[in-house]
Amino acid sequence: MIDRDTLHHHLNTVLEAARFKDYGPNGLQVEGRGQVGKVVTGVTASKALIEAAIEAQADAILVHHGLFWRGHDGRVTGWMKQRLALLLEHNISLLAYHLPLDAHPTLGNNAQWGERLGLVADGRFGDQNLGFIGPAPQNLTLDSLIAQVTSALDKTPTVVAGDGRPLRRVAWCSGGAQSFFEDAIATGADVFLTGEISEPQAHYARETGVAFLACGHHASERYGVQALGAAVAQEFGLTHQFIDIDNPA
Repeated sequence: MIDRDTLHHHLNTVLEAARFKDYGPNGLQVEGRGQVGKVVTGVTASKALIEAAIEAQADAILVHHGLFWRGHDGRVTGWMKQRLALLLEHNISLLAYHLPLDAHPTLGNNAQWGERLGLVADGRFGDQNLGFIGPAPQNLTLDSLIAQVTSALDKTPTVVAGDGRPLRRVAWCSGGAQSFFEDAIATGADVFLTGEISEPQAHYARETGVAFLACGHHASERYGVQALGAAVAQEFGLTHQFIDIDNPA
């Protein structure tokens, strides 16, 4: 067991949460019981995840996507009421880390995703240096990269192939980082991987020759929170369980 506030402070310190300008509050979002013995991790604080964590007898839930975001009007109704009611009824803490979890050099979404694809970053780019870039593994082709992504994520990416150039530099940023594509191009990438695609990226890929892969927002962000949960469990002797709530996004 560990004191909830000690766990909170440790996570804030490890992830350097205070240095990020984010879309919502990082850290403890809902205060539950004071002692934590079991942590459930997941991508998003959905009702389904909260219900699964209750079934798993969690003391705290640690997620990438929390409950509160910039632009919410603050009313506790509908889906927000349902999620909060479950957390409060069962006295479960909710801790959420968004951009800090994307950026961490070893435990973060980008580091962990890159590891699964055999990618090692030697540089950063984009807003708050969230994007990773590094050399392509030897003999990497666009077709072999697509096959690796499909195998690792169990999801077929949306691909805009570019001009077929050799892949020497690979850039990636998990989740909804399609707006980083221009920065990736400027940083020297031959291919860019992220979670989503919007209308402009197909044109940029065709006009610059840099390939673009949209690999799934949820699919590309499953790994950081697992690594963080496992690290915390090892550090403090806690029980950790990752619960993946299926999401087609």
